[in-house]
Amino acid sequence: MAKEVVKEKEKKSPMKRWKEYKSSAHYNNDMKGLASGSKNFIVNLFKFATIIGICYVILAPVLGIIASSFFSNADQYNPMVYMIPQNPTFERYTLAAKRMYYFKTCGLTLLYSLTLMVIQVVICSMVGYGFARFNFPGKKFLFACVIIMIVVPTDSIMLPLYMSFKNFDIFGIIKGINGHAINMMSTTTPMYILTFFACGLRSGLYIYIFNQFFRGLPKEIEEAAFVDGAGVWYTYFRIMLINALPSVVTVAVFSMVWQYNDTFYSSLFLMKSDVIVSKQLATLQANIANFDKIMDPSIQQLYVSAGIVLIMLPVVLIYVFLQKYFIEGVERSGIVG
Repeated sequence: MAKEVVKEKEKKSPMKRWKEYKSSAHYNNDMKGLASGSKNFIVNLFKFATIIGICYVILAPVLGIIASSFFSNADQYNPMVYMIPQNPTFERYTLAAKRMYYFKTCGLTLLYSLTLMVIQVVICSMVGYGFARFNFPGKKFLFACVIIMIVVPTDSIMLPLYMSFKNFDIFGIIKGINGHAINMMSTTTPMYILTFFACGLRSGLYIYIFNQFFRGLPKEIEEAAFVDGAGVWYTYFRIMLINALPSVVTVAVFSMVWQYNDTFYSSLFLMKSDVIVSKQLATLQANIANFDKIMDPSIQQLYVSAGIVLIMLPVVLIYVFLQKYFIEGVERSGIVG
């Protein structure tokens, strides 16, 4: 019987079999699957092309700087050399590190950025916790001021900031004691004062991040602590701040990187270049021309590229080691989506 069925199928022409298949439910299911698969393929291909394009726009200049920092003089003038040097050299890094006093200056810059970062994490987390958990007169107005700190560009208040610390006085008290105001220019003191009072670099954003995170934590955690006899400060430092570790890491990375790369405040307050490594980079090309008598601008630019790579290196290492916590903190802090 089975042989007769097989023979019957063999007798059917290919066209007849195709018509039967086309009119069956399998055909509709196969066509839907094919259409869905094609759609997903096109969407994924578009996403892949978009990501590659964005990565190229962002990374191409960085890769170009890294490649050019290894160029020899011959590579720089060889039109056949584009990204991979034929005669790579570390001489650019050696001279750039020497003229920038790299290790000393970078160490001082990291210490300066680290201390400001610790102050910002502590102060901004306290302010964000206060906005999230306590009700007090003027709360909405003060939080509106925090938002204004985020929105208003710092350039618009640079003159008042400069004049305030050029002639620093507190309600005339300092002038009454010393007979004159204090000039805080050429020091890092203004940044420490601004940071301590939650008015430092991007402090408004950090307060907002902590506020959003603390608002998302259940109040039962604090209520349980209060029932056990814990005070407000103990609850904050030993319970809430520990639970806010993702936001702490996010703010710490942001603060460290932005303080490290800051040129606005360092120029505004006339800070010394031996404390701010980015200011050393700004004078690197002139120093190479004056001390090493390298007058060719294209060769000078190779040393500048090496200096840029040296400055980027600590920031990249910080991000690599803290990437997991940083991404988790950004997702949970409410600054995306």
